[in-house]
Amino acid sequence: MLAKRIIPCLDCDLGVPGGRVVKGVEFHHIRYAGIPWELAAEYDEQGADELVFLDITASHERRETMAHVIEKVATEVFIPLTVGGGIRSIEDARRVFSAGADKVSVNTAALKNPELVNALSARFGSQACVVAIDAKRRYLRSDAEVKHAKEHGREIIDTAEGKCWFECSFYGGREFTGVDALKWAKEVEDRGAGEILLTSMDRDGTKDGYDLELTAAVCERVNIPVIASGGCGVPAHIRDVFMHTEASAALAASIFHYKEYTIREVKQYLRDNGIHVRL
Repeated sequence: MLAKRIIPCLDCDLGVPGGRVVKGVEFHHIRYAGIPWELAAEYDEQGADELVFLDITASHERRETMAHVIEKVATEVFIPLTVGGGIRSIEDARRVFSAGADKVSVNTAALKNPELVNALSARFGSQACVVAIDAKRRYLRSDAEVKHAKEHGREIIDTAEGKCWFECSFYGGREFTGVDALKWAKEVEDRGAGEILLTSMDRDGTKDGYDLELTAAVCERVNIPVIASGGCGVPAHIRDVFMHTEASAALAASIFHYKEYTIREVKQYLRDNGIHVRL
């Protein structure tokens, strides 16, 4: 049995001098959380399985991810490092790999140019190509809305709160695309993506737990690893996402950034609850 992975996420605003780690709620209300390379070193020492480094303003500001910050982070860690934000081409990816990344994550550029996923996986290998999906629930409150959604090819899910479909966003959650997240997940797998980083916009930063219905729906439709993201507030939320979905990894930020729990404490809790993790 493969061990479940615990992955801290460094959401970074590199549009400010030196860069800083930040955290928001539902992609808004951003607040300061720390220095990227200092947090990276701390999480490596605590036993994180991997790190995800996302330059959350790069796509919105139409700039490249800052390689010098990645280089500094990479010198502090000895675990796999995924970098995303502002990667729009093979050359952008090559610069990020040269700076020390092990994987690249694409979202906005992939939605605008799906062939980029094919190109990245062909050039660097599917194991190095992660597609990030930021998905938001769109509830259908009437039979007419359900019929309209079906006519437009939406994959409709029955949730505890009612029928809905999931819409992809890009530019760091600032714009919506009309793209169905469940169909997009299947498409990027077909195009060669080796992993999906799935974030629930509705749960992001809320500490109310992962969106289990969204996560389960994506996991049921693809055969590549899915990283669950958005909503972790306590170790029990990580236990739940592993017990009730086929997610292979759980990503968290606030509970680690603000010293509520260490990665070691989370992993021990998971092991005590029958979840296979590396200690």
